Amino acid sequence: MTTLRFFAAARAAVGLDETTVTADSLDDALRQVTATDADRWAALQERCSYLVDGVTTRDRSTSLAGVDVVDVMPPFAGG
Repeated sequence: MTTLRFFAAARAAVGLDETTVTADSLDDALRQVTATDADRWAALQERCSYLVDGVTTRDRSTSLAGVDVVDVMPPFAGG
């Protein structure tokens, strides 16, 4: 199981602070998310960076084997 934690605009689109999924890849995990604003979530995923157990990636084919936490980080002003 991998915990997905959502921040800023991702949290607003999904409607949750976090959720837990069982997935082989980052893409598979993101497809399992049921968002309160599905259109916004779909568009936002392409602009996000992902911290996979603390390592930054934008590659959605990244394996989640043995991964505990993925932070979903949308772009935001000032940082």
